[in-house]
Amino acid sequence: MFFPDGSGRSIHFPITVPFSGRNMAALLLWLLSVGALFFASDANEAYKRLPEAYKKGVDLALEKLSSHAGIQHHFLFFRSLTQSDIEPGFDVTYIYHHFYLKATKCQKGTVDSSACQFRNDRPLIDCAVCYKTFRGEIEQEPKPYVHCVHKPALTEDMKTTRVDHCNTLGYSSGSPTLLASTGNK
Repeated sequence: MFFPDGSGRSIHFPITVPFSGRNMAALLLWLLSVGALFFASDANEAYKRLPEAYKKGVDLALEKLSSHAGIQHHFLFFRSLTQSDIEPGFDVTYIYHHFYLKATKCQKGTVDSSACQFRNDRPLIDCAVCYKTFRGEIEQEPKPYVHCVHKPALTEDMKTTRVDHCNTLGYSSGSPTLLASTGNK
């Protein structure tokens, strides 16, 4: 057996723990708070990265959704699935956007959603919007199309109806179809 001081007895080195139980709890609480702030701010990051023309369609869908009596929670944009646009000229753009909205822990009607965190216990809402813009503003004619449904309830017929409606929107003005254009995604 090896004894460092040669005396045959063992030497005890005091082990110091940099964090006591109380300090460790405080550190853990601080780390969780930082993580919560990170995830809360992350809820709006996807929306902030959208081009302005697409944000307007998301806003339109959120407005319609929040006006529905059965909705109890505040929803935020979660992510895009498909984006498509056609610019036939003269400051006109036809936009198609397929995206998800996700429930937050905030109540419906929340004005400042910067502190709202996503809930993971509610289904996503699958939305498709298509509309015409002139100089960056949504035109009232043809009427913007907004279709949102809880993701599990979305059927193939609903998907087909969405595509047909949005293609008709483009044809009504003589432009190519929205879904045949090359989009961002």
